Amino acid sequence: MADVDDLKDTKNYHLDVPVKPAAFFLKGAGALDWGMQNRLARVFSPASGRTVMLAIDHGYFQGPTAGLERVDVNIVPLLPYATALMCTRGILRTTVSPTFTNGVVLRASGGPSILKELSNEQLAVDIEDAARLNVAAMAVQVFVGGEFETQSVHNMTRLVDLGLRAGIPTLGVTAVGKNMTRDARYFRLATRICAELGAHFVKTYYVDEGFETVTASCPVPIVMAGGKKLPELDALTMAYRAISEGAAGVDMGRNIFQCEAPVAMIQAVGAVVHQLMKPEQAYDLYQTLRHEQPRSGRRVAV
Repeated sequence: MADVDDLKDTKNYHLDVPVKPAAFFLKGAGALDWGMQNRLARVFSPASGRTVMLAIDHGYFQGPTAGLERVDVNIVPLLPYATALMCTRGILRTTVSPTFTNGVVLRASGGPSILKELSNEQLAVDIEDAARLNVAAMAVQVFVGGEFETQSVHNMTRLVDLGLRAGIPTLGVTAVGKNMTRDARYFRLATRICAELGAHFVKTYYVDEGFETVTASCPVPIVMAGGKKLPELDALTMAYRAISEGAAGVDMGRNIFQCEAPVAMIQAVGAVVHQLMKPEQAYDLYQTLRHEQPRSGRRVAV
């Protein structure tokens, strides 16, 4: 213990400096516990307030997706450029190095394959296992309007409750079935339900008209889903528009790992998300990196 005979008088109380509470940067997260905020700061960059999540959890219902046949070969080289990684616990344990220190968003729901009704999901991860894996958040699919809508909403609320006890945030993922309308009215409904029932951030799709109303009406951060593979400039444009219209980041999979130059593409997406680089400039960056990286592997700071 300290030597009590040599204590100095305290004097520097900075009486002229008012105490300022440490405000948290993320929308809707100001009242969360320190541990929850700390985990969210591993998903969203404190510097930009946004995230580039790399989604590679497709295999949990559709098996080895194109581009994900060998995660160790195709995905691991992308990890240094991702703000966060969205994956399953199977891939995390078998393939991702424990030296990966950015946020991991763990897929926590599952059940049916593409051969069955996808909305018939259950929780597929125990909260203690999520804590053992030290994940930054857990993701659950919510099928608003789907056949098993109530069940999927209940999955999310149960996961929120479990996560609150362990200090792990929950990501609500708005799932869109084949017969569901993809417009701003639907996504306002789906994202608001997720947020109202406790999700700490929500992943949803971009729509050309009214997306700003989706982000404005949701009291927690919206992360844009990448969706199907698009030409590179179109994907960068969609990301730029989403961020400009209020999204707190993107969760892209196929538009990165199915690209001809995935390492270059994820850096271009990062420049759009974190630096608000215009799509045309980001596409030029992509083309430059695409030709340079086989020789140098140059990295762009984001």
